[in-house]
Amino acid sequence: MDGTTLESLQEMATALRGPVIGPDDPEYGQARTIYNAMIDRYPAAVVRCRDSADVMAAVDFIRDRDLVLAVRGGGHSGAGLCLVDGGVTVDLSPMNGVRVDPVARTATVGGGATLDDLDHASHAFGLATPAGIMSTTGVGGLTLGGGHGHLTRKYGLTVDNLLAADVVLADGTFVKASETENTDLFWALRGGGGNFGIVTSFTFRLHPVDTVGVGITVWPVDRIPEVLRWYRDFLPQAPEDLNGFFAALTVPPGPPFPEEIHGQKMCGVVWCWTGDPDRIDDALAPVTDAGPPAFHFTAPMPYPALQSMFDELLPSGLQWYWRGNFFDRITDDAIDIHARYAENLPTGLSTMHLYPVDAAAHRPGPDDTAWAYRDALWSGVFAGIDPDPDNAETVRQWCVDYWEELRPHSMGGAYVNFIGAGETPDRVRATYRGHYDRLATIKHAYDPGNLFRANQNITPSEGQG
Repeated sequence: MDGTTLESLQEMATALRGPVIGPDDPEYGQARTIYNAMIDRYPAAVVRCRDSADVMAAVDFIRDRDLVLAVRGGGHSGAGLCLVDGGVTVDLSPMNGVRVDPVARTATVGGGATLDDLDHASHAFGLATPAGIMSTTGVGGLTLGGGHGHLTRKYGLTVDNLLAADVVLADGTFVKASETENTDLFWALRGGGGNFGIVTSFTFRLHPVDTVGVGITVWPVDRIPEVLRWYRDFLPQAPEDLNGFFAALTVPPGPPFPEEIHGQKMCGVVWCWTGDPDRIDDALAPVTDAGPPAFHFTAPMPYPALQSMFDELLPSGLQWYWRGNFFDRITDDAIDIHARYAENLPTGLSTMHLYPVDAAAHRPGPDDTAWAYRDALWSGVFAGIDPDPDNAETVRQWCVDYWEELRPHSMGGAYVNFIGAGETPDRVRATYRGHYDRLATIKHAYDPGNLFRANQNITPSEGQG
């Protein structure tokens, strides 16, 4: 770190309520540690902001001194976009408060909150909003990318339930974005990633969700052709109360799985039923049409318990590499590819998921938000995961090869939060389809200097979208 940068950071520390953590501080090692241990970067500083005023001051200091800015919400970024070598991370984690209005059925959520924070606060009132499948995920990054999860078929994407946002812009000013204020910015935030500013607060619509029916069904991995053909036909015509994501997995050792299938490669579906929890067995009666499962489990469960079900299996500190694609169909040729890669899962934690993004997620118009794939049926992710750094290249290569082979059977773009490190700008453009030029114009209006570029970046353009 040069003397000018060090002096700037010391000056910034006097203007903020939150700490400015540099390489010489004892907290630095922890402050630069994120969920994905494959990312090992050394920022010049991590600025832990306590409120919007801290964020505004930090943006001004970083911009005026030509430093590189990154933003950390929950720190889950698979591509590690919240850290830049030699840059400054604006860490929102202290801003994790959640305020629920049970009468209006809304929640106002700090930019550093996790899904656990949101689910804990809203569940006290029997309410929830669709957002992810792990409670350790950050609300901010998930939302700005679009957000899908267990409640998507019933209540849409996370951005479909976003009512308003407080945003600090590249010039350090604070604005609100909603359907009536800064409407172009609000449109862009709903799927355009972190390109347009730092969101310090989100306001979401909540829905009556309390106890849900949870199901887990698995079959031996060599049954993928039959199971995936059944799944592709069954789920799109199933009631919207039923959500189920398909997975290829190695069965983990522990409940609810019986010991005799621990460590076996399987395919399966994790189900969420938002109807009467006692009716989940009726809703899932057709699973036997795919052939006898090796294991089938159902139980009523508080929604936050479902959201945190996989947290212990996938703790912080693992090596991660992932890529994704959208699909409007699951072809027979694609099924053959899925079967081959599932039979060759490189490690016990590596997996593939197909998340449904149909039903309620199809109700908004194709141009209503920046999310550009309202015609997709599934959002797929291929994730190579392992605790051992020596296996990092193995899991990365499995993921890349899988993605490359399946790409001709995809829609050409991916959920922006599933775009891996090192992918090309063309992939970002493909993710936004015909919305890209409009997003680039909005980017130019709010961030002409591209201060917010430590993301899946949209280049500012004065052209008309």
